[in-house]
Amino acid sequence: MFLFAFATLCPVVLLLLAVLWGGVMPLVALGYMTVLVFGLDRLIAVEAKNRARDAEFPAADALLYVLGLSHLVLLVAAVWAVAGPGGLSALNRVLIAVTAGMIFGQVSHPVAHELIHRPGRGARLLGRLIYSTLLFGHHASAHLLVHHIHVGSDADPNSPRLGRGFYRYALRAGIGSFRAALRAETTRHGRGQPRAAWRHPFVFYTGVAVLSAASAGAALGWAGFGAFLAIVIYAQMQILLSDYVQHYGLRRKVLDNGKLEPVGPQHSWNAPHWYSSALMVNAPRHSDHHMTPTRPYPALQLQPGTMPMLPLPVPMMAAIALVPPLWRKVMDRRVAEWA
Repeated sequence: MFLFAFATLCPVVLLLLAVLWGGVMPLVALGYMTVLVFGLDRLIAVEAKNRARDAEFPAADALLYVLGLSHLVLLVAAVWAVAGPGGLSALNRVLIAVTAGMIFGQVSHPVAHELIHRPGRGARLLGRLIYSTLLFGHHASAHLLVHHIHVGSDADPNSPRLGRGFYRYALRAGIGSFRAALRAETTRHGRGQPRAAWRHPFVFYTGVAVLSAASAGAALGWAGFGAFLAIVIYAQMQILLSDYVQHYGLRRKVLDNGKLEPVGPQHSWNAPHWYSSALMVNAPRHSDHHMTPTRPYPALQLQPGTMPMLPLPVPMMAAIALVPPLWRKVMDRRVAEWA
């Protein structure tokens, strides 16, 4: 658990120091999320190890709660630093905005993802709150009610087909997952005993989103509203890149009875790189998560040979995905090996 705590809490501390002190700290924080993480993955050889599948990790949920609450503090701090009256230079404000977007997409997102899979109501609420502050609350419903059920098929907007570039995918996934999640939640909301309209999950998502954006605008005017939007949109792009990279081109077969084959290890891309995996609370061990969604993140398994492996860490692959011709050159032949 020490590695998870160190890898995830370091960017939290560095970003707060960047907001408070300025100077070289915004560059240090951005360097941590880019150069340092990639360098540790590539330069220090650490064998990916599996913990016992049924092991218990008492500190695992505590770390998620700390990181989840830290996200709320960081969001306020980042918007204030970018648009507030402090003495930060224009360059430092830009560096803080970019770093915050990366942290929210690469740390807050995996944390929220873990929380919405937890059985406790408080954990699920915190996960939904994190996504909603990023104006992406529907993802909490889309992930559970659409993605996990239909992954690797055309019914899942977040499973990209072979040959589809990231930008086309992002447009389809952004709109499609919102619509699919709204349909699924509305159907579930109306099932059984009638419930008050305000208890519909999308009321919560929308309310938190409006409150977050309005608070930024009320506190800092149009500059605050613009800074907030810029940061969360960049974070949303990181979230979409994560799904794109981890599911590109991998499809489930349709059986003779018309149903999809069960989700298996071959239906998600994984990354064995030790430090970025710790930073993303083992989200790159994606196959095992889809096969056992309730397994705590420290116990997720990695089995090379049965699970498709990415050639580079997930954040680096996400950067490559921004250049579709290069992405296809790197990935299409690898997809063919698992078709």
